[in-house]
Amino acid sequence: MSTPTQPDQTAGAPVAFVTGGSRGIGRCGALALARAGYDVVLTARTLREGEGRSGPTTSSGSQESVAVPGSLETTAREVEALGRRALPLRMDLMDQDSIAAACDAALDAWGRVDVLFNNAIYQGPGAMDRLLDLPLDAAQNMLTGNYLHQLVLIKRLVPHLLRHERSYVVNMTSGSATLNPPGPAGAGGWGVAYAASKAAFARVAGVLHAEYRDQGLRAFNVDPGHILTEAQKARGSAKHLSAHFRSAPAEVPGEVIGWLASSPDADAYCGEIVRAQKVCKDLGLVPGWPPPRPNADSAAEVVN
Repeated sequence: MSTPTQPDQTAGAPVAFVTGGSRGIGRCGALALARAGYDVVLTARTLREGEGRSGPTTSSGSQESVAVPGSLETTAREVEALGRRALPLRMDLMDQDSIAAACDAALDAWGRVDVLFNNAIYQGPGAMDRLLDLPLDAAQNMLTGNYLHQLVLIKRLVPHLLRHERSYVVNMTSGSATLNPPGPAGAGGWGVAYAASKAAFARVAGVLHAEYRDQGLRAFNVDPGHILTEAQKARGSAKHLSAHFRSAPAEVPGEVIGWLASSPDADAYCGEIVRAQKVCKDLGLVPGWPPPRPNADSAAEVVN
């Protein structure tokens, strides 16, 4: 494995801008980036511990919001404990003004961005609706949060990324964008609105690579595989997916994010889909993961 590339130190410490940094993959990716030498701008809706809520994912009105752990302030303390600076900023993907304000605040505070890690998603009503139950306005909201407003953020920050010899855009995609579900939404599968919004977003990294690779921008799609989220734990809603897909902890894609933004070996994946669980396993990025399967040769394990 090649020696990690040190982030560009010109005009101060390198900066990673992380969306959805209050919990889960966003939190773990932020910590991995801090260990790789980046100061971290953290954005999400949940600023303080105890404020986190996961809203309904269907339009039927049968679900209530549930409390979820995690906050920007907690992740910021963890980043600072690693010896890096943290800047927690409240941002809502559904609000363009909020996105612009977070970008402006980050640039005003630290003057640069070297890595954009697009992890946040909109997963409101409609995300788990079956096709005939799906209101078109819910489908529109999915496209707005998971594709159109992601473009707003990318368009705002890429000109600043291009000021550096090496810069990175890492987009968190989803297997739902490319795989057919093994069952209906809520019974092993997922809703078409969420899958379609992630499929649209999955086209962005390849275009960024084609348009800006000659200016030092490295763009990646990362497919995390099945990750058990705090919202799924709170709702007890992961059992159908877990019957079809092997779960991994959020640290697995998180460590892959840090590797992508620090290792020259990662350049081989530019513009492509990075299968986080396979890369993590092949490189041994998370010690002890995956655990040996009972009565199975560990070399023959399959990571979904």
